[in-house]
Amino acid sequence: MSGSSGAAVASVNSAPPAQEEGMTWWYRWLCRLSGVLGAVSCAISGLFNCITIHPLNIAAGVWMIMNAFILLLCEAPFCCQFVEFANTVAEKVDRLRSWQKAVFYCGMAVVPVVISLTLTTLLGNAIAFATGVLYGLSALGKKGDAISYARIQQQKQQADEEKLTATLEGEL
Repeated sequence: MSGSSGAAVASVNSAPPAQEEGMTWWYRWLCRLSGVLGAVSCAISGLFNCITIHPLNIAAGVWMIMNAFILLLCEAPFCCQFVEFANTVAEKVDRLRSWQKAVFYCGMAVVPVVISLTLTTLLGNAIAFATGVLYGLSALGKKGDAISYARIQQQKQQADEEKLTATLEGEL
């Protein structure tokens, strides 16, 4: 028994941390929190969507409940502690890059809206879609600091001045 848990700990440590992508700890927690809130909103809205006689609304509601389960499984595996494969799935999702998570989460959130365009599906999937957007923004990276931006502007200005002096000397 202890050998298998040791292997699980070793496989967790071999996963590349999200710090390598440039995500700060608070932004990583913000993404996880939005994922959990997105899962809750998808589940509640999915249940409301299933209380109808329209088959497309029922299909969208079932998809939203499935989205909620997947979001919880990926972002908060401790909520699914009685599902045997929860930690394995969470480890694999943690190894994905931010842009891959963004495409996956946004794609999951768009499908129910395409199936049934109602206010319930739009509002229910908004936070799940926002989770994908947050991961997408982290994939873009940090914006440059003011010092490097000022240095680039100064180099451009010097290049423009040199061109201007060269054209003026050429005219004389």
